[in-house]
Amino acid sequence: MFSRLAVFTVALCSMLLVGMGPAHAAPAVLGGGSGIIIDGEFECTLTTIGHDNAGRLVGITAGHCGNGGSQVVSESNQSAGTVGTFDYTNSDLDYAVITFNPSAVVPVNRIGNTTITGIGGPPQFGNIVCKQGRTTGSTCGLDYGDVFGAGTETYSQMCVIEGDSGSPVVNGTTLVAMVNAYLLVACLGPEVGTNIASIIGDINARGGVGAGFRPI
Repeated sequence: MFSRLAVFTVALCSMLLVGMGPAHAAPAVLGGGSGIIIDGEFECTLTTIGHDNAGRLVGITAGHCGNGGSQVVSESNQSAGTVGTFDYTNSDLDYAVITFNPSAVVPVNRIGNTTITGIGGPPQFGNIVCKQGRTTGSTCGLDYGDVFGAGTETYSQMCVIEGDSGSPVVNGTTLVAMVNAYLLVACLGPEVGTNIASIIGDINARGGVGAGFRPI
């Protein structure tokens, strides 16, 4: 069983708060590990935030969390209203690129226990990797590498459950992957992720928004 990790938001209060903040609401602080609400329905986690080669403020999250045009609200600061929009989604690698409004967002490189200082190659078997998710926070575990030889995936024994989709997976302070799903049992079954190097490579090959991405 392959379980994606987006969460459907059913709390009416959350839906009513989206986009209804005061005209001069404080900007939202966002970084890899921040909770985001998509279209007032789905809760996921931001993988990373930074700038592309055109100077745009952009971020990455799991592709199954939304589609092109989906609206993004900060879970921790819903009064800031819509702070970003999904530019496009790649269903094969299960990632999405978000364009953020720089006047509505304060980008940071540390959320919770996770700091991102750069992007690195795929994690290897035996590495201890950690993630920061909006649902389960910071958890760590043994990385199994690319078990099935797909060339883009990584598996680890980290606890992830619904809402952790998009969580940054780090080796120290180096971003190495994104959380996409778990196998069989939440928090017990292996976590399944996409190598960040594969994602960045695809973004650069596509060109346009996100190309040349560098984290804050």
